[in-house]
Amino acid sequence: MDIYTITIAISILVYIAIGNYAGKGIRNLDDYYVAGRRAPTILIVGTLVASVMSSTMFLGEAGFAYETQGGPYVLFPQFAATGYVLGALFFGRYLRRSRTNTLAEFFGQRFNSKRIQTLAGLTIILALGGYLLAVTQGAAILLAELTALNYVQGLFVAWLSYTLFTMYSGSRGVILTDTLMFLVFTIASAAAIVFLLQNLGGIPTIIEDLVAIDEKKDLMSWHGMVGPGTEWPTPLDYLIWAIVIDVSWMLVYMVSPWQSSRHQMARNEHVVLRSATIAALFVVLLQVMVYGMGAVINIGKPDIVPPESATVWASLHMLPKMLGALMLAGIMAAVLSSASTFLSLVGFSVSNDIGLHKKGDEAKTLRFSRIMMLVVGALALIAGLIFPPQIFWLTTFIATVFASSWGPVGLMAIWSKRITEKAAFWGMLTGLVFNVVPKLFQFLGMLHLPSYLNPVIIGGIASLVVTILISYRTKPSDEEVSYLAKLHERPADEVGPKRTRITLIAPVVLIVVNGLFMPVFLTINYVIPYQRATGNLMPDGSLNWETGEMALMISWCVIWIGVARFAIRYIRRAYSPVST
Repeated sequence: MDIYTITIAISILVYIAIGNYAGKGIRNLDDYYVAGRRAPTILIVGTLVASVMSSTMFLGEAGFAYETQGGPYVLFPQFAATGYVLGALFFGRYLRRSRTNTLAEFFGQRFNSKRIQTLAGLTIILALGGYLLAVTQGAAILLAELTALNYVQGLFVAWLSYTLFTMYSGSRGVILTDTLMFLVFTIASAAAIVFLLQNLGGIPTIIEDLVAIDEKKDLMSWHGMVGPGTEWPTPLDYLIWAIVIDVSWMLVYMVSPWQSSRHQMARNEHVVLRSATIAALFVVLLQVMVYGMGAVINIGKPDIVPPESATVWASLHMLPKMLGALMLAGIMAAVLSSASTFLSLVGFSVSNDIGLHKKGDEAKTLRFSRIMMLVVGALALIAGLIFPPQIFWLTTFIATVFASSWGPVGLMAIWSKRITEKAAFWGMLTGLVFNVVPKLFQFLGMLHLPSYLNPVIIGGIASLVVTILISYRTKPSDEEVSYLAKLHERPADEVGPKRTRITLIAPVVLIVVNGLFMPVFLTINYVIPYQRATGNLMPDGSLNWETGEMALMISWCVIWIGVARFAIRYIRRAYSPVST
């Protein structure tokens, strides 16, 4: 075996060992479903970031940046990640107060409705089951490229790798392995991009070299490659598409089960707020690094097929062997972390939310949950053998389902006194149908929609309209009113000046890094070299502020300083002893 195979094999064995060790501490359903609700900040940060950084990021989206959209993927302010901060403030901390085991169970209790819990559970099963399929196939592709295994054998190895510890240890094992995997792929990504930047002559030289690639002359512009042969006829079409996708992902980070459910494991509400803000910081930095790496790989080879394998090719051919092995282990870590999260959530919903098992003896329920986890994993394995991989578009399709189906209902469940059980049920179902059906017809080539009519917009608006209309024609029950009132009762043990001051450090760091450092760093190292290479500097050689690239740099400041300042004021008001 070569160093790449050995490194990946050792890392997988370590994850399995840690996960199974964690499983020995499982004593009850709280331990299995929500890690005993005792997780500290570092573990919540680790699982938040690891569950979103998957094959989609390191293979699909990095390949997308490599192929056509290097510039916009690096320059855009990654404002989807503001969903972490806003989600913790407006949804996550209330979800933790509910002390439910799953997100579907929260909806069921909030509206005193088994049918809503079942609908939410089925949405999780279908959508995250598809996501689980995508990341499993991503792991299989990676193993097939790096080892002597073929795709089918890689699929079995990948499936076995995450199923072994997830089935046994549940959330307790998932958050421990997630955090370790988060450290692995973060360190690997940072080391790889630093080496590439230094080895290829520095960022300004790299930008000039990328602009000089004739067949990809617009790769590093603010809009990337648009026009004939692409998904976007004009830069405006791309801008609309990018904003829609980012808003969708912002809602995903706020209310989706694989993100917001992490808050149910937090030790307290301050851990929810701190970890979400720190996660936003790391997700932004990782995205810029990984997307930037995807673009830089063009200097080594601009015609890699398929583009999803660009980071794998670079690890094998552009990095020293040890660093390349670490990078590949990091990619595998990202894939397995997401797979374990999705498997656990789907397994929890099958056993807890759709009525397959009547609650009773905890030992029997725990055993049933583990069996269902194995069944779900087996179904994902079978699907991986049947369906061809479509990693990027499949995950983009699935993620936005939660934005339209759960976004309006989830936030109104916390902040609206008028929303009713009937409105929530039909609003959730409408958002799901009006997103999935148009997307299905688009995928089949039977429907062509402009950028401003993305199915996630259609589904989200339909869900919001239906929810509001039915709410005004119905009346919430006494149980619904009482439950909402309890959610807004601030726990006395969460209030205190010392704890609040510590929590406020995170948004201050967010201002410094995302709001100030990143736009200045990108302007000096990206925008100015790009304008010089394309002849867009002012006649006196100074920066041209009237470009799309500079508009994006300004948006970094506006978005991140604005969100962080809002969080600071909100946290002070919510947790200071003098607040009412």
